[in-house]
Amino acid sequence: MKILECVPNFSEGKDEKKVEGIVAEVRKISGVKLLDYFSDPDHNRTMVTFIGEPGAVKQAALQSSLKALEIIDMRTHRGEHPRIGAVDVVPFVPIGGLAMEEAVRTAHQFGREFGERGEVPVYFYGEAATDPRRRKLADVRKGEFEGLKEKLSMPGWEPDAGVRIFNPRAGATVVGARRPLIAFNVNLGTQNLDLAKQVAKKIRESSGGIPSVQALGLELKEKGMVQVSMNLVDYHRASIPKVVEFIRAEIAGTGVEIVETELVGLLPREALEEVVRAYLKMPEFNSDQVIETHLLSA
Repeated sequence: MKILECVPNFSEGKDEKKVEGIVAEVRKISGVKLLDYFSDPDHNRTMVTFIGEPGAVKQAALQSSLKALEIIDMRTHRGEHPRIGAVDVVPFVPIGGLAMEEAVRTAHQFGREFGERGEVPVYFYGEAATDPRRRKLADVRKGEFEGLKEKLSMPGWEPDAGVRIFNPRAGATVVGARRPLIAFNVNLGTQNLDLAKQVAKKIRESSGGIPSVQALGLELKEKGMVQVSMNLVDYHRASIPKVVEFIRAEIAGTGVEIVETELVGLLPREALEEVVRAYLKMPEFNSDQVIETHLLSA
């Protein structure tokens, strides 16, 4: 059986009614299983995770994204997380029995249909990128929603699908295909945003830090603390223990401690094995030692 995962990120994380309206569209589609959805009011963002056969997953992504366009207005959106549109990013992830090429094909089909029906500019990124300058999500999203109108008029930034018209209500959408990643945040017991930004700069790959780490320093006003918000693009190279210990070393001597960590969405079971090995000093541990592993295989 071919299993495709989709993890769309919507620019709404405060209004539960709006979030439920978007998620309800996923639940309507036969052949799709909703795994999780997570809203962050400081980020003002919701991540939804669902899986299924590629055609059904594409339909669920389309229906939920069109619903988001109806109820999200980017002209009033405020949040700490970078974003370029109401439907900010829609990644497709091959999970089981599915080649990356098929995930790319689904991403392109979704992007073209959504761009046409939603009348929004669509850019392809990751493995679905048609331009090497657009492989990295951060590069496509640079300037965010506020800089989108100017970006659309710049040579070389024509959308891959949809319209080349600035829609002030919807913004633009970035659609792609990628391997599984872990969205992982570390919250620091301080309101010193400069410290969070400094740590994020040190840890991210683009600044010479840990390979496969993308990081930002953000303010969490509702919690009265700051956050190092990360995507661990390859959790084999950037494990959770590795990034936590890196951050702990960076803040040593500042009087600031790690208050808590956050997992946004889901993660592969294999990634938790490394957490157990590192923190329980159990080097031979693997998920075959977990009862539920055998129940699932049965």
